Amino acid sequence: MSTVVNPHAFAHAEIEGVYRAIRERRDVRHFKPGPLEPGQLERFIAAAHNGPSVGLMQPWRFIRIANPALRAQIHRHVNEERIKTAEALGKRAEEFMQLKVEGILACAEVLVVGLIDKRDQYVFGRRTMPEMDLASASCALQNFWLAARAEGIGAGWVSMFDPQQLRDICGMPDGSQPIAVLCVGHVHEFYTAPMLELEKWDKRRPVSDIMFEDSWDNPAVTA
Repeated sequence: MSTVVNPHAFAHAEIEGVYRAIRERRDVRHFKPGPLEPGQLERFIAAAHNGPSVGLMQPWRFIRIANPALRAQIHRHVNEERIKTAEALGKRAEEFMQLKVEGILACAEVLVVGLIDKRDQYVFGRRTMPEMDLASASCALQNFWLAARAEGIGAGWVSMFDPQQLRDICGMPDGSQPIAVLCVGHVHEFYTAPMLELEKWDKRRPVSDIMFEDSWDNPAVTA
């Protein structure tokens, strides 16, 4: 880390805290019982709402699933999609079915996160890349994840669902798009590495594999 004094930088301990939250954030699937503390969920959503968005469109919406029957319905649908995913994986189907891919029934809170309807009205920053609304919402979800991790709470992004069916289940308007079932809650411990890496499904690539200079596949020169 640079020794040059930057008046805009956080204090050293604060900087380390930010990098630790990034480094130790995990997509959690295993939860233990117990509610969140009063105000915690609201803090995490406020952190998400502080995320950047293209054209300041703020396309994210959060639906807290408070009805146990609705939570169970979402769980059933996700499990149906899990089976279909296994079928699509072919040779890795059995291996995939051994993985825990959601914690909907065990976690303290379930949120359905969606993109707003009438998104075509937002042109600023999206004229040639309309998918930037999804990119913006992803930044919001990363903020949520990091805030939760800093407070010792796990969060898991579940994406195994049919958007139309989940939209109907949650009474979302036509034109809106669900992008995540977010499981949030206490954990016994955080994984020492991403769960899929621990399960040997895949592994994180080195930075040298993903950083180029001037043109694709031209390795970057690093200090």
